[in-house]
Amino acid sequence: MKQEITSNISPTPPPNPTPVGNSSQVNDVAFQKTQDYYLWNNQLPATLNTSSYADPIGVMTAIRQYSIEPGFATPVDKWSFAMKKTEWNQYSGGMSSVSSSTSAAGDFGITVFFRAEGDLRVRLSEPNSPGGILGIKRGWRITKINGNTNITTSNSQYIIDNIYKAVSADVTFTKPDGTSVDMNLQAAHYADKPVYLDTVYNSLTGNIGYLVYNSFLGNITQTTAEYARVFNKFAAAGITNLIVDLRYNGGGYVNLQEQLANYLITSQAQGSVMMKQTYNSNHSNENSTVLFNKTGSLQLTKIYFIVSSSTASASELLINNLKPYMDVRLLGNSNTHGKPVGFFPIEDGEWYVFPVSFKTVNKNGEGNYYAGFTPNAIVADGLDKDWGDINENSLASALKNISSGSFRNGGTENYSENAAVKSGNDALEKNMLKLTIGSK
Repeated sequence: MKQEITSNISPTPPPNPTPVGNSSQVNDVAFQKTQDYYLWNNQLPATLNTSSYADPIGVMTAIRQYSIEPGFATPVDKWSFAMKKTEWNQYSGGMSSVSSSTSAAGDFGITVFFRAEGDLRVRLSEPNSPGGILGIKRGWRITKINGNTNITTSNSQYIIDNIYKAVSADVTFTKPDGTSVDMNLQAAHYADKPVYLDTVYNSLTGNIGYLVYNSFLGNITQTTAEYARVFNKFAAAGITNLIVDLRYNGGGYVNLQEQLANYLITSQAQGSVMMKQTYNSNHSNENSTVLFNKTGSLQLTKIYFIVSSSTASASELLINNLKPYMDVRLLGNSNTHGKPVGFFPIEDGEWYVFPVSFKTVNKNGEGNYYAGFTPNAIVADGLDKDWGDINENSLASALKNISSGSFRNGGTENYSENAAVKSGNDALEKNMLKLTIGSK
């Protein structure tokens, strides 16, 4: 259950700090590193009472207030964070891991969202997780948790505690066919599977590729092989249009974003600017420009991305980098998350700290999308349908635009995210990391 990360050019690694033994020393080092690398380091105070925080997590949260950008009235940094090295090594490698949204034993491998008040759905189910192994699918409705039938937005904290943070839970699901099933879920660690689905649809306008890609994290060698498999399949099918589903993709490594962008871009962009990455004035020598290096034989001039407020970081970076060269069409139920910046792990004793350290722009210098990208069409997230169902509202809307030039009306599905539902979903989402990670 990952969220967002982006990684790309390797900055000069900061020197390892002297081993530290107490939280005050660790916190001091965290702030010292921040003063050096923080993108808005010229806004930081000269000193910070680091002893008032329990650990580097508190320090990273405290610095966020010093990130005012022109055109934005409030601080833009919502992401600087810290994590124990052991946890980060698992998390970044694509293994479920201890975080603010999991128990020490791991998790069930499912995330949930309200489709409407009282209608809680499985948003995604990791294939290799306890939930995935039991056969739980996206779209299943949860009607009871540990005997409690109060599955409402006002009870969101109970849902978080018993679905995301629990070691075990008895859950009652209603399947799409109306049948009910009781399952006992046991938390565990497992390897995430970033590619959830890749398939080809036949249509009168030509073959259409559909890729559900959930994370830019994981084993880079394995993901590189997956890219090759997927795009060889699409090329062999002769697809003329492609839909990339990034609606819950919180990001990951920049170099995986680069690889995917090189498969998607046309050959005419070969050698042109993909993106520029810049640091603060202390590290301007590490600023870099990345050029496109076309991979594969697909020649798409138009591409569709299904997005949501969970689409963040490396996912947004991919969209931004392609925009100057392709007809990029977005559809989803809201703006994307809005994270045009990134970081990399900096050692601090047994911790890594991640102060926001760089920003990216595309060929045209566009990059301050802190408000996210606005979809071309607002359509509901079909939370009652599994991946690849052509009647799922967002996928159906993209398919309709390909065939007719118009998007499906989001109101055709019985979906409502009123204020209470949005508040409940925000609570379910808030503990999941949003990351943009540069490699070292």
